[in-house]
Amino acid sequence: MADDRYDLVIIGSGPAGYTGAIRAGQLGLKVACVEKDVPLGGTCLNVGCIPSKTLLDSSELYLQARTHMAAHGIRAEGVSLDLPTMMARKDKVVRGLTQGIAGLFKKYKVTRIAGKARIASATKVVVQGEDGEQTLETARVMIATGSEPTPLPKLPFDGERVLGSTEALSLPSVPKRLLVVGGGAIGLELGSVWRRLGAEVTVVEFLDRIVPWADGGMGKALQRALTKQGMTFRLETSASAVERTADGVRVTLAGKTETTQIDADVVLVAIGRRPYADGLGARELGVAFDDRGRITVNGRFETSVPGVFAVGDVIAGPMLAHKGEEEAVAAVEGMAGHPVHVDYDVIPNVVYTWPELASVGITEEDARGRGVAINVGTFPFTANARARCMDETEGSAKVIADAKTDRVLGVHILGPRASDMIAEAVVAMTFGASAEDIARTVHAHPTLPEAVREAALGVAKRTLNI
Repeated sequence: MADDRYDLVIIGSGPAGYTGAIRAGQLGLKVACVEKDVPLGGTCLNVGCIPSKTLLDSSELYLQARTHMAAHGIRAEGVSLDLPTMMARKDKVVRGLTQGIAGLFKKYKVTRIAGKARIASATKVVVQGEDGEQTLETARVMIATGSEPTPLPKLPFDGERVLGSTEALSLPSVPKRLLVVGGGAIGLELGSVWRRLGAEVTVVEFLDRIVPWADGGMGKALQRALTKQGMTFRLETSASAVERTADGVRVTLAGKTETTQIDADVVLVAIGRRPYADGLGARELGVAFDDRGRITVNGRFETSVPGVFAVGDVIAGPMLAHKGEEEAVAAVEGMAGHPVHVDYDVIPNVVYTWPELASVGITEEDARGRGVAINVGTFPFTANARARCMDETEGSAKVIADAKTDRVLGVHILGPRASDMIAEAVVAMTFGASAEDIARTVHAHPTLPEAVREAALGVAKRTLNI
């Protein structure tokens, strides 16, 4: 006999899971969200997006106080690091947001169920919790269990010296030497945190460039900026072995022409993430997976088993919180009889280093590969008045437009607050704007987004302020 019956049971309370649950509640569905961990919010809120950005902001303030404020006529003497307080603030921010989700669940009548879920059938979910086992009857199931750090077989995680991103967010002290394996967003962001706090940071990347998904020119400019900040890069290099030493680890690095060894106090393995879908009973039920361990879905996010849906990191596409949120909302709205649509061409991607790198749409390299004729406009922040006022002039904005129609195909920004500025480009592209549309849109002066307008003007070679 089932204990409860629902219209929808969601497994996982990360951005996809909790957003889907809230939307389902808004639509009047009786919904339960099953989460195996105590706090709600999944990886993003607890050990991912939120704590990392909190530490990025705190470490940037520390760096500003130590090295940049004097140029503004602000003398800050005796600046020192209180790492326990910084970590406590991070935890407080996380705690507040996870409690906020609990409040929203209550508001929209979402039932929170603690425990590990197993899908017994398309209409039954068995939850093993502290108080025993309960069976949930449901009309539908949605898998939103997210992802986990991908291990490197030759550098296995040990939780002490070889770490994943979770442990790297809570180091008890600043390591003297930090080796980061992986030149993507996670490695660069956490590397930036510890570099600002005093660590010597070396980034090892197997490919010939960092942030390989990004615009090539922007990626190179970001590497130059981070190099000036003191980070060291070893490209086209792999970490092939690790051994413990008296006070850390020694890692063997294999490059194109030579093999070397490097000593570090801590190694952060950040080569990517993999779907977290094992142990759910999905495979046993007949849910289809692709060759990369991702659940396959149709246009309504329904799996090969009718009534079982999947969204977020467990399905194909970029592993981004906002992508999962949009998929969850679309899937739930489809269950309620509404249209289902997610425009994957306008999902922004951000690296929260400083300067920040934000992108949406295609790159110049993509255009060449597809044989698409384009016009490109760029504008450096050195010529942006607000950036000059802020003394944050590194980077530029780039607008890529179709050469025939002038429709904006991509926007890439490397600079201060690029993560905020990219929203304008996302809105413009969502509504099919042309570069001329952005160029004719009045921007307040002096502001950082003027750089995007100037880049749009540059598509037609009529940039005004350079």
